[in-house]
Amino acid sequence: MRRPEALLVMDDRARSMQFGPDEDARLRALATLGDPVRVTAYDTPEAKERLADVEVLVTSWGAPRITSEVLDLAPRLRAVLHCAGTVRPLVSDAVWDRGLVVTNAVAENAVPVAEFTVAAIFMAGKKAPFLANVARTRRADWSFVDEHGVLSNRDRTVGVVGFSRTGRQVVARLTTPGTGPETREILVADPYADPSDVAAAGARLVSLDELLTASGIVTLHAPELPSTRKLIGARELALMPDGATLINTARGAVVDTAALERECAAGRLYAMLDVTDPEPLPASSVLYDLPNVMITPHVAGSLGTEARRMTVAALDELERYARGETLRSLVTRADMEFVA
Repeated sequence: MRRPEALLVMDDRARSMQFGPDEDARLRALATLGDPVRVTAYDTPEAKERLADVEVLVTSWGAPRITSEVLDLAPRLRAVLHCAGTVRPLVSDAVWDRGLVVTNAVAENAVPVAEFTVAAIFMAGKKAPFLANVARTRRADWSFVDEHGVLSNRDRTVGVVGFSRTGRQVVARLTTPGTGPETREILVADPYADPSDVAAAGARLVSLDELLTASGIVTLHAPELPSTRKLIGARELALMPDGATLINTARGAVVDTAALERECAAGRLYAMLDVTDPEPLPASSVLYDLPNVMITPHVAGSLGTEARRMTVAALDELERYARGETLRSLVTRADMEFVA
């Protein structure tokens, strides 16, 4: 097996989080590494010298955009293996024009997001985060429990907006006995999904309006695209039943924040938000103070040792590349029209 010349491109945090001794050793076994092994920018003398010989870029968070000017510095570059999720901020049209091979680790990043989401669904069924908020002020008076409707994870309808990698994993966990709540039905809304694929996963493909009207818990897994910005606006939120919970671990811009603030301030809806628009929300946002809202600081995705899962995926792709095998997580120019 040949060892292609490779260069890491990522920020300090990604380097320390994603590459431990085992990952470093495997990288050195698979590729030829120069000095420096990693760069954080392309315009330094050291980076320019390395780019002249490099065949593979292994990128992650903090990697600068690969423009035509960067490609001019890297005449031998053939592949960009991204050990994180979306490559949208990373690749320019010049990358596709050059015919470079591009991969990502979206499937691996979907694992902790799906885990977080299913945990949130369980918690939403019992209204646990919201009851905890109220308990801080009501303390020994627990009479408020009955004010929050039915507290149960059985016989609920859950709506999954977006049959993406994460959406699929959420559906899989919800439909596997022993790993999800005993739902009445799982509904999926996605204009690109095949009804037979959704049915095979144990869910039913419906329109977004039908999903919102019928679901007591709605979880969002749509990418941020021009067509999905404020996908969940005032009209859509008004379709949700009183007391329903909206979970967002996708992208904040998928939701109209002002409309959600109004619904939650009125006490009609509950929300569990790991992403917001803007992110973070300004300190003046009413959502911070509402007992029926839980906000977490974008922690559903891969963090800590979870990020090593994505590194392993990128190194697996590097090994396939070195062996001349077909890569498994390819991203194409056409994919950019509908993926995150």
